Amino acid sequence: MTRKSGVLLHPTSLPGRWGIGDLGDAAYIFVEFLVVAGQQLWQVMPLGPTGYGDSPYQGFSAFAGNPLLISPERLVSAGLLAAADLADAPMFPDDHVDFGAVIGWKLQLLRRSFAHFKQTATAEQRAVFADFRTEQRAWLADYALFAALKGAHNGAAWNSWEPALARHEAHAVNEQGSRLSTETEFHAYMQWQFFTQWRALKAHANARGIQIIGDIPIFVAYDSADVWANHAFFELDAQGNPTVVAGVPPDYFSATGQRWGNPLYRWDVLAERGYSWWIERFRTTLTLVDIARIDHFRGFAAYWEVPAAEETAMNGRWVPGPGLALFEAVRAALGGLPIIAEDLGVITPDVESLRDDLGFPGMKVLQFAFGGDPDDLYLPHNYQARCVVYTGTHDNDTTTGWWQTLGPAERRNVQLYLGRDGSDISWDFIRLALASVGDTVIVPMQDVFGLGSSGRMNTPGRAGGNWGWRYSADMLTVDLAERLGLLAQVYGRAPQPAEAASADAT
Repeated sequence: MTRKSGVLLHPTSLPGRWGIGDLGDAAYIFVEFLVVAGQQLWQVMPLGPTGYGDSPYQGFSAFAGNPLLISPERLVSAGLLAAADLADAPMFPDDHVDFGAVIGWKLQLLRRSFAHFKQTATAEQRAVFADFRTEQRAWLADYALFAALKGAHNGAAWNSWEPALARHEAHAVNEQGSRLSTETEFHAYMQWQFFTQWRALKAHANARGIQIIGDIPIFVAYDSADVWANHAFFELDAQGNPTVVAGVPPDYFSATGQRWGNPLYRWDVLAERGYSWWIERFRTTLTLVDIARIDHFRGFAAYWEVPAAEETAMNGRWVPGPGLALFEAVRAALGGLPIIAEDLGVITPDVESLRDDLGFPGMKVLQFAFGGDPDDLYLPHNYQARCVVYTGTHDNDTTTGWWQTLGPAERRNVQLYLGRDGSDISWDFIRLALASVGDTVIVPMQDVFGLGSSGRMNTPGRAGGNWGWRYSADMLTVDLAERLGLLAQVYGRAPQPAEAASADAT
């Protein structure tokens, strides 16, 4: 691997008039910022439609895209919306996403676009839409019907629907598919528009020398099209309720562990079917991104199984995961896998062995490094080249916010290690990460801005108030890009002149 660096920024954080970042002009401007800054990577979080708590890690589908990311202006320029349809947009806040307000307005706008399409679409547009539905048929039909049914049931979870429908019985699915055909087509239409706009953005980024890193959470949400349409793949009882759920055991951070509540896979059934569901999941993801980060990679070696009746994660047990067999099946179907393994937390030798046997780089987070032990694996002098270095992740406070709440002993450790007083801690950490031997470095955009805790994306364990941070357009300055670009150049992470010339030519 060549030395590279990039920025972590979820598209919802982009600036713009419509209440939430989208795949319009601001996304293309951000790509140009990355180019000027000498970066080669843009990391995003899961791109799927968000469910509980607006978390991208609790989506309604492991395959679908988030309709809230569709750019209204690009619908207008494609002839799929009238400019006048944007005139009634409310005044949304600039610095955060008000999800409730955005969802209501944007879905109404997308319905107008769908109606416009139905009335005015050319034969070519209709054919392209039909081709998309055929191309994505492995997941799209179930997802579109699932979304339509959730609307018909006022958003209620699928296990509260009529029993035959909740069990995904063919006669009930076919009957409701016919009854809700227009609504199902609307949800398929939104997916078509998301995929169209995202693919155009990715193609532009790639042409400018920027690769996209995406995210595959190991587990899926219970209230998702994935579980509803595939009961046999999950540990469910006859009524469709989970018998065991995912989590992590008690540790330094929580005396009762973390009970995530995601249903667990029946890996024996998945293996009998050649891991076809996982192959399709990787296939779809790797058409949308260039590199995939697997969240909670350790679960493929062994995962913490918690009885569903338990209120905490204390009374669980470790259960072996699928290990190499899954990835061998995926590789046989798809070829090489550009994967980053999220291997944070308590990592045992079997997890390290699986990661290393597969040749996947793991993660190093600088904020975890300064407890005082010089042998700490998160300290840069202990890194090996095959790793991805982060100043922090979406679950961490910003580096400035972390520094401001640090105890005196740990603060002193940081100052001694850096030889700096910490008055510019975000950029001290950016420099430290870029200077490391790690092949790849990713910096959250909040750290590039030097923001405090007001820029934090997620606080684990907090039910609401997450995922909403946005920056304003005036924050993305040339001076900032040049400062980052100079460090990328100094530490051998900027594109080589031939690469840069090729990107400019495209």
